[in-house]
Amino acid sequence: MKAMVCREYGTPEDLQLMDLPDPSPGPGEVVVGVRAAAVNFPDVLFISGGYQVKIPPPFAPGSEFAGEVLAVGDGVTYSPGARVSGSVMVGAFAEKVVLKADSLAPMPDGVDFADAAAFGVTYRTAYYALRSVAGVQRGDWVVVLGAAGGVGLAAVDLAVALGARVIAAASSAEKLALCRTRGAEATVDYDRENLRDRIKEITAGGARAVLDPVGGRYAEPALRALGRGGTFVTLGYAAGSIPSIPLNLVLLKAITVRGMEIRTFPVDRPDEAVRDNRELAQLFSSGAVRPYIGARFPLHEAGKALRHVADRKALGKVIIDVC
Repeated sequence: MKAMVCREYGTPEDLQLMDLPDPSPGPGEVVVGVRAAAVNFPDVLFISGGYQVKIPPPFAPGSEFAGEVLAVGDGVTYSPGARVSGSVMVGAFAEKVVLKADSLAPMPDGVDFADAAAFGVTYRTAYYALRSVAGVQRGDWVVVLGAAGGVGLAAVDLAVALGARVIAAASSAEKLALCRTRGAEATVDYDRENLRDRIKEITAGGARAVLDPVGGRYAEPALRALGRGGTFVTLGYAAGSIPSIPLNLVLLKAITVRGMEIRTFPVDRPDEAVRDNRELAQLFSSGAVRPYIGARFPLHEAGKALRHVADRKALGKVIIDVC
């Protein structure tokens, strides 16, 4: 099979298209023929060695995919030909991937492979953060930073689906226009406007929650714009730097600062993860939410796809069409 391989830590341009042995399923495992894979910002960190969990090279990056079952191991109920989506730590930027059957989900009828690949990681991240971590309720003002990116646009979609009032913050008119088409009630260009002041103006006093997958210099002004008792959820640092928050801001307004990592959330809070996954699957299968796919690349251009995400050019999700 062909795969894009990180042979040593480096940049997206260092990935190489290689022929690798076809995987075989062990007990409880499934081999999936990958039709589409989605790009996430952590994929950039994995290949640079900058993620908090390091994968020793060589490996094929890519964490989420959709495709068809090719072969199954003992104890697996999936049949060859079944349409499935799933996630792995790495390995999705390849024609075939092997993983545990319990890491797969059947694809709903009427959903294509690109949508299924694009849905899993970002929408679970956003829904866990909104539903369980921030406890967002109908009518709450929710600020989403990096709102046109993968996690950001998923958060806009899901906050709207939960009945919240969304302020989308991003860095260009094109990105903000996209957020408005997805239901954002208000937008802020945080490269050209005062983020804190605009949020306070829009909300008439302060937001109920902030979701921040960006970090950097946007975090503190967004936190300052929270209302009393509000919740700030940190999800990642796509801006490239980890912000420092003055703790007196937390004290003075009784703000809660929470972190959420999709890798550990189901372990730390299993009951809420089961509930959230069930609700999210219903939203997806009913058509209430669908990912926005802003760019597509063939497998041999996976490096270009990663560079597109690394340079914060992505609108919504970036998809790699594998086969």
